[in-house]
Amino acid sequence: MWKAKLEGKLTAKSWPDAPTLSRPAFSGRVLGIDPSLRGTGLALIEFIPGRQPVLLQCRTIKVAPRATLAFCLGEINRAVTAFVTEFDPRHVALEQTIYVQNFQTAQILGAARGAAIAAAALRQKEIFEYAPLRVKLAVVGQGRASKDQMARTVMAMLGHGRAMAFDEADAAGVALCHALTWRGQP
Repeated sequence: MWKAKLEGKLTAKSWPDAPTLSRPAFSGRVLGIDPSLRGTGLALIEFIPGRQPVLLQCRTIKVAPRATLAFCLGEINRAVTAFVTEFDPRHVALEQTIYVQNFQTAQILGAARGAAIAAAALRQKEIFEYAPLRVKLAVVGQGRASKDQMARTVMAMLGHGRAMAFDEADAAGVALCHALTWRGQP
């Protein structure tokens, strides 16, 4: 068979029992979340098979440095609740916690993620989590991409004209990663 292939007499379509590698494209809205206590990014993207993804809404939840932990978590929960209630996304995708050496920082990031997850879970949304490395690999093609590379690539993929804040671009990247790598039902 290899001889025939090298001679140009055998094409991929004529291979016996050639597996199909295509999977159904994701269809619907995804709310991407880049959780952080003082600057959580939210991005709602609509995916229609055969068309360019459309950024419907994005926002960074900014909280003052002097605000208490409880106040910050409440703001994150309120904002995610508002997005989910108003736009009814099919799925919610979050960035997983990055490795941090400081235990207190890990707790704070976990609390911010928990506030966002709780808001989506209470509205019975399917929630998916992705490692930052996987998000960058899926969107940029390089796992160690900078925040600037990520923002530029996301804007290009969405055909978005204005510059996006890094938190919003990261949230959009998570939503794009979900749609590009999702292997569920159409």
